[in-house]
Amino acid sequence: MHIVDVCGFYSPHGGGVRTYVEQKLAIGPALGHEITIVAPGPRAEISERGPNARIMFVPCPRFPLDSKYHYFDDTDQVHDTLDALSPDFVEVSTPWHSSKMVAEWDAPVARSMVMHADPLSAYAYRWLNPPFSRAMIDRHFYQFWDHMREMGHRFDRIVCASHELGERLRRGGVDHIEINPMGIEAHRFSPEKRDPELRAELLRECKLPPSAHLLLGVGRLSPEKRWPMVVDAVHLAGQQLQIGLVLFGQGKEKDNIKRRIAGSPHIRVFGPETDRAKFPRIVASADALIHGCEAETFCMAAAEARASGTPSIVPDLGGAADHARNGAGIRYRARSATSAAQAIVEMFSKPFPPFTWKSRTMEEHFADLFASYATAIAERHAREAELTPL
Repeated sequence: MHIVDVCGFYSPHGGGVRTYVEQKLAIGPALGHEITIVAPGPRAEISERGPNARIMFVPCPRFPLDSKYHYFDDTDQVHDTLDALSPDFVEVSTPWHSSKMVAEWDAPVARSMVMHADPLSAYAYRWLNPPFSRAMIDRHFYQFWDHMREMGHRFDRIVCASHELGERLRRGGVDHIEINPMGIEAHRFSPEKRDPELRAELLRECKLPPSAHLLLGVGRLSPEKRWPMVVDAVHLAGQQLQIGLVLFGQGKEKDNIKRRIAGSPHIRVFGPETDRAKFPRIVASADALIHGCEAETFCMAAAEARASGTPSIVPDLGGAADHARNGAGIRYRARSATSAAQAIVEMFSKPFPPFTWKSRTMEEHFADLFASYATAIAERHAREAELTPL
């Protein structure tokens, strides 16, 4: 298949979506497919990434809230680009305006929306709940739900990487939901990479002995990740147990997080670990990973922890919650530092039982995704054949 991804979230300087796109460009051709990413950029440009793999930038305005990104603003431009590429299957990677652009393309081509974002959880629920219930918020954001139901009707697949998001969309009346969890980079993370000396070194950074418990946090230092709440939870749990937290990430919340740490020597904030060999050792050497964000569409950090044999302490909402399934971690009440602290104490009050640590890989994710796309094409052809008079 020639698969074209209209990817409004892509930026060469971006984060999770950029990583996902790079993996798709590498894995798709290896599985026998041609992959073209159509992305908004400052100028028309094609970046070849190997046989049957490329990024096609189309000139678009700069996004006013983040200068690293551009955005699609011309429906005819998107349609003309798709006409020229003549794909077998079209993806769109955002539920925002570009999803409607792709839905309105009049070619008889199967298409999907991949939910790389959960806008209600990331914004409306986070800002308004509390004081308002999610049900009340949904009623007031009915236009978004109307849009999603329309997209569910017009797309052959709405792909979600987490069960919580997929089931929530189904309950909201969105059709064609398919839950396809993402995965980790094959062979990179393993319990065998646990390093007692590295663990002791990280605890020393927290001014704690090897007998203490080591928590790991990984992710952007941004408001939706709720790191100040995680810090509060560690402070509370630290009243009962010796606990160190090492947090790896960067972002605009760093100063706020440091203020919440309030000089505690047991919580340290580091920049992202860029040593590809060292980072899996850090993940495997922690006693548990803790995560605060209830708006994740997948949560790669928790997936990598599971593959490393490291249990996770995660909120009970969003993509992170999936990674505590089957005994691989403990869930706490989302947004509650008190509940998270109780989960930390529960985790470390007795030996955590062994769990199945094998994690899904990105190769498996894309193999399943492309197989589903082939099925969607066949289903569409069958429907068209039924409508064609003999």
